[in-house]
Amino acid sequence: MKILLVYPHYPDTFWSFRHALKFIGKKAAFPPLGLLTVAAMLPAEWDMRLVDMNVQPLADQEIQWADYVFISAMTVQKESVKEVLARCRRLGAKTVVGGPLFTAAPAEFDSADHLVLGEAEVTLPRFLHDLDRGQPEHSYVSDQWAEVRETPIPLWKLINPSKYAAMNIQYSRGCPFDCEFCDITQLFGRKPRTKGSGQLTAELDALYAWGWRDGIFFVDDNFIGDKRKLKTEILPVVLAWMERHKHPFAFFTEVSIDLADDPSLMELMVRTGFEEVFIGIETPNEECLTETGKVQNKNRDLLQCVKKIQHAGLQVQGGFIVGFDSDPLSIFERQIHFIQESGIATAMVGMLIALRGTKLHQRLFKEGRLLGDTSGNNTSASLNFIPRMKAETLISGYRSILTSIYSPKNYYQRVTGFLREYRPLKRGNFHLKSGYCGAFFKSIIMLGVIGKERFQFWKLFFWSLLRRPRLFPLAITFAIYGYHFRKVTEKINWSGMFETIGSENT
Repeated sequence: MKILLVYPHYPDTFWSFRHALKFIGKKAAFPPLGLLTVAAMLPAEWDMRLVDMNVQPLADQEIQWADYVFISAMTVQKESVKEVLARCRRLGAKTVVGGPLFTAAPAEFDSADHLVLGEAEVTLPRFLHDLDRGQPEHSYVSDQWAEVRETPIPLWKLINPSKYAAMNIQYSRGCPFDCEFCDITQLFGRKPRTKGSGQLTAELDALYAWGWRDGIFFVDDNFIGDKRKLKTEILPVVLAWMERHKHPFAFFTEVSIDLADDPSLMELMVRTGFEEVFIGIETPNEECLTETGKVQNKNRDLLQCVKKIQHAGLQVQGGFIVGFDSDPLSIFERQIHFIQESGIATAMVGMLIALRGTKLHQRLFKEGRLLGDTSGNNTSASLNFIPRMKAETLISGYRSILTSIYSPKNYYQRVTGFLREYRPLKRGNFHLKSGYCGAFFKSIIMLGVIGKERFQFWKLFFWSLLRRPRLFPLAITFAIYGYHFRKVTEKINWSGMFETIGSENT
């Protein structure tokens, strides 16, 4: 059996880091972990190839070679998925689809030959059993949660690691919190299901033996969903592994803001090798947090929580949202002020979107406020629901946030403020990340000579070199990130968005 696994193309968003990746000679931030894991579940004797369309084009010959084309995708990849499915139909290739996009809206992709929905550990074996008997069904669904302790090690040999900025690992699925706008609990439940320490070290062994010596992203939607287990069973084992192997990896992940309440956990994470955490801060407005059910962010000084985490030695990336029903007109300035004060360089600000399968989508449907489906890109400046605030005001306010926080002056000021206070753990085995030397010289040309941020770049360059020499590589990295964020912001079609609003109003 010949199987082609296809990962569709991502649009150019804040999350793609496409403009930053060019500096280090990489094609994509991370490999398609879901497809690599699915590949490990298929019979070992099958002939398998993987095409990540973010790394290489998908040729017709590849589709024609395959007996089946397996496709996995998230909502933001929907347009590329439709193109791939159309090509497969035209070329007569049979398709098997699965993943968050298809699980949330299976009716939209009924043209696929086989839909294997939900978690692959549960539904894929049933499909493979029926396929072996020559009687595969059209759709496979289940209300069961997978036992992630049985999830195999991804089949890394299918990709070229030199094309990616970092590798990825999944430790857990599910989140104890249930925010109205988030689809994680619908996809994976509220009770975190975790792998064992032996599984994690086996995955680290596989990446180490493969020759990887760079960043690893724990893709968990909330890595600290089960703090007790992390502190007593998982991190001590991973720390011991890292020490035996002389810390070959740098880890980063996603957590909830209550990490700030646990100094011992933060200290253990830093010692283990965690350097960055992404946190959904969303909004400084308490009413909005109540509205969306973001209970973990309520009744706390969010700014001080961020500072605690940074002072513990972890860089904080932050997610922010505007467009809540409770947003006052002052929310745009409040978001700008919070982001600047926090020193969060990587501030992902998006407009609220109603994803299928979320409580928000259900509520807006009942209220008659849905305008259609969403692209899944919350930075596309498009609305798929009728907001309480005037749409024109919301779009203008959102634009003011992005243009303000990613203007060279404000962005570099934020980076300098963070670096002034940041005290990462000192390790004896310092090594430059892959592609850094090339990125350094490219940044001098692109940012220090050609870029409109020339003055701010050189100011940061010499300040960090003289005042924070250990953090100089990080300073250059942040400068490159800023370039990416500004390029994405500049490409947003604001005028087209206002024209769309005008046509809807008429």
